Amino acid sequence: MSETRTIRVEAISRVEGEGALHIRLQDGVVADVQLNIYEPPRLFEALLRGRPLEEVPDITARICGICPVAYQMTSVHALEAALGVTISPEIRRLRRLLYCGEWIESHALHVHLLHAPDFLGYDSGIDMAADFPQEVNRGLQLKKHGNRLLEVLGGRAIHPINIAVGGFYKAPRRDEMAALIPDFEWGLQAAIETVRWVATLDYPDFTRPYDMVALVHPEEYPFNEGDVKCSDGRTVLVADYEREFEEVHVAHSTALQSVRTDGRTSYFVGPLARINLAREQLSPTARRLADEIGLEQPCQNPYKGIIARALEIVHAYEEALAILREYQPFQPPRITYDYRAGTGCWATEAPRGLIFHRYTVDEVGKVQAAKIVPPTSQNQLQIENDLRTMLPGILHEPDDQVASKCEKLVRTYDPCISCSTHFLKIHREHL
Repeated sequence: MSETRTIRVEAISRVEGEGALHIRLQDGVVADVQLNIYEPPRLFEALLRGRPLEEVPDITARICGICPVAYQMTSVHALEAALGVTISPEIRRLRRLLYCGEWIESHALHVHLLHAPDFLGYDSGIDMAADFPQEVNRGLQLKKHGNRLLEVLGGRAIHPINIAVGGFYKAPRRDEMAALIPDFEWGLQAAIETVRWVATLDYPDFTRPYDMVALVHPEEYPFNEGDVKCSDGRTVLVADYEREFEEVHVAHSTALQSVRTDGRTSYFVGPLARINLAREQLSPTARRLADEIGLEQPCQNPYKGIIARALEIVHAYEEALAILREYQPFQPPRITYDYRAGTGCWATEAPRGLIFHRYTVDEVGKVQAAKIVPPTSQNQLQIENDLRTMLPGILHEPDDQVASKCEKLVRTYDPCISCSTHFLKIHREHL
């Protein structure tokens, strides 16, 4: 007689947004695995149609409260590509500095409060704080530094308001930037301690031959610019992104899933992909630390994503300090432009991985079409495939333990579920 076993996690904890896991086993064999994202679709692409292009950065920032800069930066670059705008070197450096702030606050939160409890046997960062107060306080302080940098550059820490097509509405004062330096000098040392700490954690033995994808730039660690590189050696121009990757709709999710067009296979984006594909572009201290702790190259264990994030915190502090120390006010903070009809696309590296935007604008500066591909949409199918690989080795355990281990694997990706629920295809059939 056929036997069905169902394992459910109705609400995945310690992730941004709301999602569930549904696993169905048939006669002891994995029959179905679903990362069930059930948040209502937020339809940002439709919201943007007909709006002045100047409103796009402020609207797309609302996609996420943790990584608003990623949406703003990708949108302004894509719109500038459509308009033929070339920004100044000073604006470019400030944009990289802004990205440093977002990476610091996002990674510090995930490493210390969301992910570390999984390795140390705690249900939450609050529970962990009783035994690891120094580590939790360090994470909170690092996050505070990132938020403060976003306030100085962006006008506020959540959904910054100083980001504009062409640059910034206002350039920061020299004294505002200089005031950040002492905290960032402390933060760099704290970030180094964080790397050495997470390197001592006990990692599950789980590796896979991932198809990793990230931006790569010949001269710098990827933030706002670069070509799309794949672990199979292929390099894809951002302009050709949609020829290589496509989004598909699955019935169990309000978020689209991204796949490779040549076979509809899954792929992996995020800090671990960046470290694997752009390790030589890390800051000197981050690169030395990666060697010191013996991080393998390439690293194919998703649980070690926490190490990659910690190394990127070091990089972000080191690059931020270099920019802060050299900063001089400049004019103009924003490049002027004329409206013209056109289409532009761009990709940047959000804390959680590659993010792609495409916009079509008309001759009066109104948005005619928009496409936004968040990192979590690109990782969804890979997460499900990872679970399918892991499950056979743990099915002898009770359901609650199986569910717990599945949650932990999902959290290695630091999914931003609300970011991914931006679109829903509806098929209507007339009978």
